[in-house]
Amino acid sequence: MDAPEDLPNRPSGAREDPEHPGWYSWVDLPPDSFAAQVGKMIFRPDGDGHAVVRMFPTEKHLNLGGSLHGGMVMSFIDMALFGGGRCAGMAPAHYVTLDLTTHFLARGEAGKPLDCHVELIRQTRSLAFLQGVVRQEGQACYSFTGTLKRLRDRT
Repeated sequence: MDAPEDLPNRPSGAREDPEHPGWYSWVDLPPDSFAAQVGKMIFRPDGDGHAVVRMFPTEKHLNLGGSLHGGMVMSFIDMALFGGGRCAGMAPAHYVTLDLTTHFLARGEAGKPLDCHVELIRQTRSLAFLQGVVRQEGQACYSFTGTLKRLRDRT
């Protein structure tokens, strides 16, 4: 496994994923955390200012209508802003989500990976502006824009 200094734009706490060479993952998520409920996510840079974040939806992610639950999708996108944003070149820091707008374009399904294509549009000293599209088997299912606020160290 690569040392942290060998992984440029590595999201905090991420390591190279042993099952997916060239991808990072958060391998030490606490099993009872909300983040762990989304399931395994892997992420990688995808050119200057771009990244891809992948999750593997299962039956537990479905709503009563049999498609991916909108709240789960928005949770995935929100988490992708952080991992994907770092892979896309966002400055290392502690961030919180200021806003996230999601457009539901098509129904997502269990059993097929979701790929969140994240683009870092602009970063200022205190804000990161991101946008992207989530695709399943090449079809756009969701689009989004989001803003992250960089928190200052109080010490």
